[in-house]
Amino acid sequence: MSQTFRHPDILEIARREGKVVVEDLAERFGVTVQTIRRDLTELADAGKLERVHGGAVLPSGVSNIGYEDRRGLNEDAKQRIAQVCAAEIPDNASVFLNIGTSTEAVARELRHHHNLMAITNNMNVANILAGNSDCEIIVAGGVLRRSDGGLVGNLTTATIEQFKFDFAVIGCSALDGDGDLLDFDFQEVKVSQTIIRQARKTFLVADHSKFQRHAPALIASLRDIDAFYTDIAISPKLVAKCREWDTKVVVCA
Repeated sequence: MSQTFRHPDILEIARREGKVVVEDLAERFGVTVQTIRRDLTELADAGKLERVHGGAVLPSGVSNIGYEDRRGLNEDAKQRIAQVCAAEIPDNASVFLNIGTSTEAVARELRHHHNLMAITNNMNVANILAGNSDCEIIVAGGVLRRSDGGLVGNLTTATIEQFKFDFAVIGCSALDGDGDLLDFDFQEVKVSQTIIRQARKTFLVADHSKFQRHAPALIASLRDIDAFYTDIAISPKLVAKCREWDTKVVVCA
């Protein structure tokens, strides 16, 4: 396969899995690792990938990747995370689910819960849970972000402040080595901070691709989270911090 044909395939794998690994690509395309390294360097020079040790990831920046692309990233991992997280939410509870493909996965796992009150600023979550006749759905008003069906702004924040819910399930765009939850949209950050304040317990759902990304706006720290559900082990340094903060880490392998 020529370089011209490899590049689109490499980018598609990166969009689907969040990261590409040199050795895996060399085996997949039947070329040398040196050839793949050149491919990744050229894609990085073009701004389409960002080189990391052993491979490359989707580029970081000040704007998020497209919502449909995010929806296809690590779908199996998101489903495993969602199943484990949803199992921790009992019947007869109130729960807030915010914007994101991971929280949408949790919503799908909540479709058979009983006597549930779901509050959300995610139109996709509301539509998913509409299939559960035993779930009362409350949509927080606000400015509709057409790119992902999210509702943000002061009206959203004011609505959330009217509630004190049992659980909040939130996502983030990135999670750095210090345990900080990050996002791209400052309006969404303010909403997420309000959600955390109004929840008795907060669960973070984030697959490993979030460890490899950067975003400029600070939401909170893992110290503010009760449980973190992910798909691969986090660094020993972060494990120690979570133990100190009494933040439960659940690896959904």
